[in-house]
Amino acid sequence: DLWAQLYVNPDRSRSKEYVAKLEAAGVKALFITVDAPQLGRREKDMRNKYTQQGSDVQSDDEEGGEVDRSQGAARAISSYIDPGLVWEDIAWFRSITKMKILLKGVQCGEDVVLAYKAGVDGVVLSNHGGRQLDTSRSGIEILPEAMDALRAAGYDKEKFSVFIDGGIRRGADIFKAIALGATGVGLGRPVLYSLASYGQKGVVRMADLLQDELTMVMRLSGTPAVKDITPSHVITRNLADHFVPLPCDNLQSSTYQPLLPASRI
Repeated sequence: DLWAQLYVNPDRSRSKEYVAKLEAAGVKALFITVDAPQLGRREKDMRNKYTQQGSDVQSDDEEGGEVDRSQGAARAISSYIDPGLVWEDIAWFRSITKMKILLKGVQCGEDVVLAYKAGVDGVVLSNHGGRQLDTSRSGIEILPEAMDALRAAGYDKEKFSVFIDGGIRRGADIFKAIALGATGVGLGRPVLYSLASYGQKGVVRMADLLQDELTMVMRLSGTPAVKDITPSHVITRNLADHFVPLPCDNLQSSTYQPLLPASRI
């Protein structure tokens, strides 16, 4: 199935037009971005500036001088994002589409429960790739809290999906997310790198690698099927620790004689 992400425009007629195009194209689910009332302080982007014109749809804003191009693409794009999005707007989205609606960028168990009670079809736990608010929690960190809150609220897992994204690089990462209750995971940078380097074949190869790794982890963990993956297969006591011990090459570091230049440079 095709899914699409939406940044809600302050001019709701533009969002409505975009949603209609998505639905006509066969898109089945709409992921509404809720963690970007403005885009974060992306300093590399700010140094690069941004001078390109927008699309024809944005021509009125361009001519009116309402787009700030002095601080990079992120700040320029912020001009097209509605900072006043509220829970009550979900009813409006329900009125303009039959697609499933999920909220992308939820950051705590309380908001996950509010989303469930508001009648959406699911959420994506995400910190926007770490590019919005420094030190905000990643999706996998929020997941146990979110699932505990949903269970306490008596949610129906057949009617409400919980996805995470951010930092998914290996099949083992997918396994951990499923074990903690996720319906699925989202991939960002791996897709971009694969596509940029090798095109469509690169993306297919990336998916094959992740599938092979997930299959291997499932076999080594004694889980013949996805339904057999449970919270007991992972340890979460250090989930909030933000340090990763890296293996070192002892042969290179201490056993072999180090390579030295023949003369001082």
